[in-house]
Amino acid sequence: MSARTCPAITYDPVEGLRTRQVSHRPAGPGEVEIDVRAAGVCHSDLHILSGDWPSDRPLVLGHEAAGVVSAVGAGVTGLAVGDHVVMSWFAPCRSCRKCLAGMAWLCTGTKAVANTLPDGTTPFTDEQGEEIWPYLGLGAFTNRLVVPETAAVKVPDELPFGIGALLGCSISTGIGAVMNTANVRPGESAVVVGAGGVGLSVVMGLRLVGADPVVAVDLSPERLAAAERFGATHTLDGAATDVAAWCQENLGGADYAFEAIGSPRVIETLPGMLTSGGAAVLVGMAAVGATGAFNLFDLADQGKRVLGCNYGSSVGAIDIPKLARLYLAGRLPLDELIGTVRPMEQAAAAFEDLRSAVGTRTILEP
Repeated sequence: MSARTCPAITYDPVEGLRTRQVSHRPAGPGEVEIDVRAAGVCHSDLHILSGDWPSDRPLVLGHEAAGVVSAVGAGVTGLAVGDHVVMSWFAPCRSCRKCLAGMAWLCTGTKAVANTLPDGTTPFTDEQGEEIWPYLGLGAFTNRLVVPETAAVKVPDELPFGIGALLGCSISTGIGAVMNTANVRPGESAVVVGAGGVGLSVVMGLRLVGADPVVAVDLSPERLAAAERFGATHTLDGAATDVAAWCQENLGGADYAFEAIGSPRVIETLPGMLTSGGAAVLVGMAAVGATGAFNLFDLADQGKRVLGCNYGSSVGAIDIPKLARLYLAGRLPLDELIGTVRPMEQAAAAFEDLRSAVGTRTILEP
């Protein structure tokens, strides 16, 4: 089978965001080829464009995607041509100590964070034959992908592709932060700072497990209104409200405070929102090298905790199908999370929406 050529949304450290033609090789051993049907636009992609996460090489952007298996390589046993799949960007090695302990989100053998396939290579080349690398091991902003079998999770055919794309990262991260990382129990209180796609997913997760009250904080009236629809019992304008003081006065401190922005300044305020024994959960990803300061006596004296949350402590092969079933059963209102659907070539406009905190989530379609 010969290489196939298609347009892709790429980032180059010199030329920035652009659309260019890329070719990908056929699926090799342990790999599958995916016909992409929908891709989500996530803050992790924006971190690359903004320089928060520097890249020294050209990348095909995108890491939230859903599609259909169009070819399988030798040795692939869990997927077949025609299967509907969701991409899980943190493809685990399944053999390191963390994977064997059931903590695939902490896999030490994955090459996804190095923006390569498991063997350290890329399936993509440009018009001149130069290598372009798959962002987070996927590079989803294109028509077709070649990924390891472990990065493609089979889901029911009736799952809409746009919903599936978001299950691959933002929804799994937000709901997983509640159910896996924090293990929130019914009746416990929570505040969620940031009501973008991940923050709204946190709110959905809190409603799913029966948390109460649930306080959403954002600067956008539109996003706060969405948070109410997703299950927030209270909403606060973060610019006009001292959130920590409000939580202490009205809740006696929250059991959990979730930060879904990645802002060090905001993260530093989380312990002040908590009751004794409460936990601050860092869901939003900060810039590389970012630091923050806490009142260490307060943390120790009041037994407060700070929990890091990578990918919602999710195991894609388990959590993505579970969330798909909950959606199909009517337990998760994920359709409301999609605000705009754009053709792939409008990726730049979608990133501007993300920068401006406009609307909910954008889906790109090839």
